[in-house]
Amino acid sequence: MEINLAVIGGTGFYHPDILQDSKEIVVKTAYGEASLIIGVYRGRALAFLARHGGGHALPPHRINYRANIAALKEIGAKRVLSATAVGSLREKLAPGTLVVTDQFIDFTKNRRQTFYDGSDEKGVIHTDFTDPYCPEIRENLKAKLQNMAVSFAKEGTYLCTEGPRYETPAEIKAFALLGADLVGMTNVPEVTLAREAGLCYANLSLVTNYAAGISPHPLSHQEVVEMMEEKLSVIRELFMETLISLPPERKCRCRQIEEYPLGGK
Repeated sequence: MEINLAVIGGTGFYHPDILQDSKEIVVKTAYGEASLIIGVYRGRALAFLARHGGGHALPPHRINYRANIAALKEIGAKRVLSATAVGSLREKLAPGTLVVTDQFIDFTKNRRQTFYDGSDEKGVIHTDFTDPYCPEIRENLKAKLQNMAVSFAKEGTYLCTEGPRYETPAEIKAFALLGADLVGMTNVPEVTLAREAGLCYANLSLVTNYAAGISPHPLSHQEVVEMMEEKLSVIRELFMETLISLPPERKCRCRQIEEYPLGGK
């Protein structure tokens, strides 16, 4: 069965659970190996990738983003829906809010950002990011959220930091002035690599806490996990239903460079 739909789970979202006939596979790529769970949901084959590995084994700065995206490309994935846990920079985006992100700001420092680094015959490719996230998946995701009567924000700017530490209150103030709404540690370069691979990619962020200086208490990983556990069943169903409801033909511009093989090592 063709596998062209995929979910990437973040903190607290380590297993798809609701897939039938699921099994784990390891995909070898030019960038390393990636572990996937493949299975069936309502007659459609899907792949699930735990971004941090089982039980949160990998911190954000050590995730092999290139291997993960290359593995999804290798198995035939065309559309990917990602879950991320984030801190809020805006009082109106309270803990528990789901946000369909539409823009990002990159504050990472030491990550391999591209498949095309000029090291081989494929050369350098400059990719357009006017619409960082697939508009087709975003619209379907918002429609499903409305049908499920789940409160959510229709847009939001995700600022990605290097991690694994949390941010200072001074940094959060600066990020808010730059126009960021959310802060997290994992969406970049995942989103950029997906575009380079010609994949349709969208992200749903769950606000797990207010960011430093806004939160009334020191930040902890435990509060992030607890909020994700509270919302996990809704997110699982939402992701699966969104993906299988997408029309067969892709009409967005996400696939603009999919004819290029992934480059580099």
